[in-house]
Amino acid sequence: SGQLLTEDYHAFNKLARGLVGTTNIDTNSRLCMSSAVSGYKETLGADAPPACYDDIAHADCLFIAGSNTAWAHPILFRRIEDARAANPALKMIVVDPRRTETAAVGDLHLQIQPGTDVMLFHGMLHTMLWEGWTDARYIAAHTTSFDALKSLVRDCTPDKVARICGIAQDDLMAAARIFATSRATLSLYCQGLNQSTSGTANNATLIGLHLATGQIGRTGAGPLSLTGQPNAMGGREVGGMATLLPGHRDLANDDHRAEVAALWGVPAIPSAPGLTAVEMFEAAADGQIRALWIACTNPAQSMPDQATVRRALQRCEFVVVQEAFATTATCAFADLLLPATSWGEKTGTVTNSERRISRVRAAVPGPGEARHDWAIATAFTEALGARLHTAAATKPVPARDGTGPVCGQDDHRSANLVWPSLFHLPVPVPIDTAMSFADADTAAEALWLQHRACTTGRDLDVTGLSWSRLDADGPQQWPFPADAKSGTARLYEDGRFPTADGRARFAATPWKPVAEERDARYPFALNTGRLRDQWHGMSRTGTLGRLFGHVPEPAVELHAQDMARLGIAAGDLVHLTSRRGSIIVAAQPSNELAPMQAFLPMHWGGEVLGGSSSVGAPLAGVNALTQPAFCPTAKQPELKHCAVKVLKAALPWSLLAMAWLPSGAVLAVQTAMRDHMSAFPFASCVPFSNRLALGDEASTERTGLVLRAAAHEAAPDALLEQIESLLQLHGADTLRYADQRHGQRRSVRLVHAVTSGNTATLIEGFLLAGDTRSGAWISTLLQDELPAQTYGRRFLVGSAQPPGALAPRARQICNCLNVSEPEITGFLAACNESGEEARFAALRDGLRCGTSCGSCIPQLRQLVRTHSTAGALP
Repeated sequence: SGQLLTEDYHAFNKLARGLVGTTNIDTNSRLCMSSAVSGYKETLGADAPPACYDDIAHADCLFIAGSNTAWAHPILFRRIEDARAANPALKMIVVDPRRTETAAVGDLHLQIQPGTDVMLFHGMLHTMLWEGWTDARYIAAHTTSFDALKSLVRDCTPDKVARICGIAQDDLMAAARIFATSRATLSLYCQGLNQSTSGTANNATLIGLHLATGQIGRTGAGPLSLTGQPNAMGGREVGGMATLLPGHRDLANDDHRAEVAALWGVPAIPSAPGLTAVEMFEAAADGQIRALWIACTNPAQSMPDQATVRRALQRCEFVVVQEAFATTATCAFADLLLPATSWGEKTGTVTNSERRISRVRAAVPGPGEARHDWAIATAFTEALGARLHTAAATKPVPARDGTGPVCGQDDHRSANLVWPSLFHLPVPVPIDTAMSFADADTAAEALWLQHRACTTGRDLDVTGLSWSRLDADGPQQWPFPADAKSGTARLYEDGRFPTADGRARFAATPWKPVAEERDARYPFALNTGRLRDQWHGMSRTGTLGRLFGHVPEPAVELHAQDMARLGIAAGDLVHLTSRRGSIIVAAQPSNELAPMQAFLPMHWGGEVLGGSSSVGAPLAGVNALTQPAFCPTAKQPELKHCAVKVLKAALPWSLLAMAWLPSGAVLAVQTAMRDHMSAFPFASCVPFSNRLALGDEASTERTGLVLRAAAHEAAPDALLEQIESLLQLHGADTLRYADQRHGQRRSVRLVHAVTSGNTATLIEGFLLAGDTRSGAWISTLLQDELPAQTYGRRFLVGSAQPPGALAPRARQICNCLNVSEPEITGFLAACNESGEEARFAALRDGLRCGTSCGSCIPQLRQLVRTHSTAGALP
């Protein structure tokens, strides 16, 4: 995972390549950043982002492509907002098939069709050449291969590009002009470019625009890929990917392998290409890989084509899962589950998007038997090495002939058995007990020093750094060689690049459409992405009910006119089907999408979304649909796009159940609920909370679960009783109604509580089966903990309307400070300030929303723009 520390990667790399002799080792960078890696290497010569975060403040043009930065990189987006406030002339161009929060606040939104990025960039270069906006001097002095690219883009005329990309010619011309003629242009880009079968081409052609206009190697200018995980950069530095070696070396290079072998003190590094992530699971599904060790990642949720992934996990003879959360989908396939420490419990280093290395320090010890990831890998390596060494002394192990079951790689195991140790750490790393903070720091620092030695003389040289320097001076950027006084903020300022001739290279790559184009059978383009308050597979964020306040449950977004044409209303269930699988999910209209497009967040895995109607990989979530096709150079799969069809689901019987649960019981109940979710064609189960504001000491935040399900006919009473028992709706304080003949069942648990000195009756939980129309207002009573004593047996009558005046539960905008949309619009209606900035400042001062993490600021600004009073300017 890109969430491992650099020391973790180093330990696993030595285990795999140094002891076992396999190159079948890969990191999650394969799913998020490998296209950026290959794009940098193909054009600039090394995997080294040339710009830095400070450039945001000095740019005159921000070109954001394939990134909803406002949600995916909220801290970075605060810098963007500050830069725009300080420089009103700063232009922001956003390239995205969706009108995201980032696109909505940009100056120009290029809402291209999915997979047309290369054509867009070629069209921009065509326009730049035609208008004379390229930098001929820079091209001649510092680059090569421009003539081939110039010839290629000759046919990428504005009318052709506009037609293929689905944008206006005037917008194409404006984007080219602003990009090329601005004093300094900085590009920020992420998964929209990377997760594509044209991922390398997307990155390389965008970098080509910077080279063609001289927008690189100077303050405020250059391409800056935004890393998708906290330490995806560190994994690349260490060589954790199947095609790489430590210190930005290449596995295919004989000299590089010899250098690493010498640094590690081993006879040789295996030379055969390793299998990358998608290939690895395909090989395991075919029986070619017989053991898998999975650390800090959840492939049973995150990998594309879940049918193949789960077949691999089931067929593989030995699956080790090293995790901090036992609730992930992959843990269910583990033969051996190793508990690992998590953020706040670990010690080591990470590297961010701008090449900045930071120290990670443990705040608390790991719980129970949890061990640091590097400690598990290191202790296991030493134990296995000692055992193999002993065995070799009595019975030598013959080397394979290079045609073994694992991708035909060389077997250096017998030669490597002479080593008594691979790590030579100054303190022992026990395999069965936890380490003290001091010993862990000592051992982890020794691992980092081994990694540092691998960078000597390389483009990422960090021999001038030490942990003591990082502790004293704070995070530092590489390169930072031994004779340097500081790190390097920007690369290539002298126009010299780490290539054989010192020149950057243009990539003349023709545009290719997406791997799976839409057709009459699968007419919708499905885009996947992230939500504002969730992270990846939600193994951590999915445990907090407050983080579901903004988007409470799984839903696929569709254009309103597509929903009307298909007869789908908001909240209706639909079959979402690709060539690999099918899931059922609720549909919601969105004004962010173009017609015939769909958007489903990547977070909704089988842990929260499933049902027996899921075809291909039941209980697999969104990645039951996505495809394994990958970029031929980067081997990164096209997770961002696949072709799907949308059909309304005819499931007349429904279930809605919600209940507060005791502290610490929510995850256990949610895990147990998965066994029952498969009994329904559709089911989802997510946490919720009462959304207290951060720092609110007057009350305790409560968490519960909400279960939704649907079926063709009523579920058996025994199943409903089991669900009621899990949600603690089985006691004498629960009101009940049942009509088995008509498939109706209602249970409502009421308790007496003292609030503000008064006794009130509150809802603790309910289950509605058959007719769930009353769920909207009953759930409001439950979540807002409103007095319910006046409703009595009306809870047992199915009615869409509440018996009295009860406002529907409001949409949450600011989760940190518990501020809803009606509160914000009400404040703005009464606000007498004029001007957007003044009204925005008054809103933050008055309600404090947007003053904590800041992720809600783009939505707050949008509400300020769209809501004004009769006496105030918008």
